[in-house]
Amino acid sequence: MTSQADITLLLREYRSGSQTALDALFPLVYEELRRLAANRLDGERSEHTLQPTALVHEAYLRLVKQHSVDWQNRAHFFGLAAEMMRRILVNHAVERKRLKRGGGETRLALDEAVTFAEEREIDLVRLDEALNELTEFAPRQAKIIELKFFGGLTSEEAAEALSISPETVKRDWRVAKSWLHSRLNNKKN
Repeated sequence: MTSQADITLLLREYRSGSQTALDALFPLVYEELRRLAANRLDGERSEHTLQPTALVHEAYLRLVKQHSVDWQNRAHFFGLAAEMMRRILVNHAVERKRLKRGGGETRLALDEAVTFAEEREIDLVRLDEALNELTEFAPRQAKIIELKFFGGLTSEEAAEALSISPETVKRDWRVAKSWLHSRLNNKKN
């Protein structure tokens, strides 16, 4: 198993221009990124066309194009990966809705720990809209939802990525989940 320090070192070497570091990084983070992608896509409807491998590759390609990022550590990397996966999934959902002219919403089933909606499935576009709204008045809470839900980070990893305590993450997570639950269940279209 690769240590967090190995990934952090490779990220910093890559930022300094080392292509060798980038070549060494991908195999170290691939399996975890694929696991995160598979978890995000696991609850999708059977007709969903985006596969975990495609999501990982697209997210990774976007991540490595981030030359101006001052990579802090593994949690920072996976935090940005969560953001990229969110953008890719939402863009995919929007495109599918556009193609079907409003039909066939893209929905994700939520795991036992994260039940935002009463029906245990979420319209990804509505979730994105709600997260954008939450970002306007509680950006840290929105980021925590993104890190934990889209990125699969633990509270400890999210705390590290945001430079706050795990207790603050857990508190913000509870408040944000409650707000999202209310928002998503009261804003049915």
